[in-house]
Amino acid sequence: MAEATYDDVEKIIEEFPPSTKKIFEVLRSKGPMTQKDLINETSLSPRTVRHAIQRLKEKGLIIEKFYFKDARQRLYCPSKN
Repeated sequence: MAEATYDDVEKIIEEFPPSTKKIFEVLRSKGPMTQKDLINETSLSPRTVRHAIQRLKEKGLIIEKFYFKDARQRLYCPSKN
């Protein structure tokens, strides 16, 4: 995905369901988190969080990083949009 502007990101986010918007806003406001952290922070089900992460990654709005504290988990953070 080409570098998106703030307005582009907002248009993409509008199309998502509330749960996906919530995940994105939490990552944007609180910074990098694991899936487990997102589940605890949002009180959404693991399946809902997984689905939201997948959608956000597909649109290039978040990136997945290696989590050095626990190699079994991944760290998710907003891409530089």
